[in-house]
Amino acid sequence: MANFLYKEEQDIYNDFSKDGYVIKKINNFNSLEYIRNKIVKIIKKKINLKKNIDHQYILNNVHKFVEVKDLNSFRLSIINDINSDTLFRSHYYKISRPYLDHIVGNELVMQIKINLSIQFPNDDSSLLATHADTWSGDSPYEAVVWLPLVDCYKTKAMYLLPPKETKKIQENFSKKKLDNSEKLYRHIKKKVKWIDIDYGEVLIFDQAMPHGNRINLEKETRWSFNCRFKSLFSPYGDKKIGEFFQPITMKPITKKAISFKFPK
Repeated sequence: MANFLYKEEQDIYNDFSKDGYVIKKINNFNSLEYIRNKIVKIIKKKINLKKNIDHQYILNNVHKFVEVKDLNSFRLSIINDINSDTLFRSHYYKISRPYLDHIVGNELVMQIKINLSIQFPNDDSSLLATHADTWSGDSPYEAVVWLPLVDCYKTKAMYLLPPKETKKIQENFSKKKLDNSEKLYRHIKKKVKWIDIDYGEVLIFDQAMPHGNRINLEKETRWSFNCRFKSLFSPYGDKKIGEFFQPITMKPITKKAISFKFPK
């Protein structure tokens, strides 16, 4: 197979192929600041916080202002606000655009609604059990862009099962009798890779790899977004274009070709 990739593209290609993910510095810091400022503004309004407090302090310590019983409604209201912002998705795409170009392609569809996870310290109400998105009907052609608004480390982060271990699990799934997510996690917990990622970096990973989180045993709250991207003309799973995905970078020849008709 011919290889016309530039060195930067080849390096990302190699890393993603080997590890199933890449963590990269965000080049478009203006878009990152837009996202964080938007979230902090929403938080201040919802919890009536008028003090001039550092943004990172608010995000890391929001559990001091919001009770666990109110966390899910608090999170859903923020999701509704950000997805009502016509600029938010555009900025989200811009933070990862050069890397998506290399990993997924440059004619993309993007998840219509961006998801938000907020995980308080020592809270078991916001756990994401071990799973692979492809097991529930997602297309293997999708990549997840996972954006932290705070430094994430140890149990404040998430874990991924590396590609080689994922392959072993999938080949022997029925033999292992892993009939629930907790059994699966106990089986793989010594093999998973815990992600260490700072604010100002972005994670892009293959959602066909098992992943999830556990109880956050650190002293700070985790804030992270996730959103799926795929090539416009790659096969779709249960989540279809127009329902779950929306084209965002369609090229002019594609637009012309869609409406092309042979002469009568």
